[in-house]
Amino acid sequence: MVFQKQFLNEEEEQALIATIRSLPLYATRYKQYLARRRVASFGGSYDFDANRLLLGADLDPRLHPVRDQVAQWVVVAPQDLVHALVADYAPGTPLGWYRDVPDFEIIVGVSLGGHALLRFRPYPDDPATHKVVQLEVAPRSIYKIAAKARWAWQHSVAPTTELRWSITFRTRMNRSRNGV
Repeated sequence: MVFQKQFLNEEEEQALIATIRSLPLYATRYKQYLARRRVASFGGSYDFDANRLLLGADLDPRLHPVRDQVAQWVVVAPQDLVHALVADYAPGTPLGWYRDVPDFEIIVGVSLGGHALLRFRPYPDDPATHKVVQLEVAPRSIYKIAAKARWAWQHSVAPTTELRWSITFRTRMNRSRNGV
């Protein structure tokens, strides 16, 4: 897990928020549950009933500059960031415990607008210890979840206290990786 505050400046953040507000965001359905966050997915969409990744729309060209910045930060080619999920969290919106779908290797999140509390715990959860690590992500910050943090931990977002947006980029699964 890698975290950096002030990845973006305020002008970049405001431009991204304006772009996000113009996107056709929709509530996601996870099996029978309708999520409270709204999203737009690029490069693929996940069918939670069939547990498989489907084709998706190409990344909105207005998001290419932030994708390129993220790629440089992660040290991958921009085209290696094959999936992007844009989300908005109204005040009070939580995101329950999960691990990203296995189709993706590196997960990178950019936080915008409001603060969020990310929580991490070992996967699978050990009821005997209930070890939880917390990270407050501020607006304009970035984080990367890879390697052991990606595969041996799961994460959640505590209910937000203010309007917040995020852009999460993902790289395709490296099928040649050995273990965790």
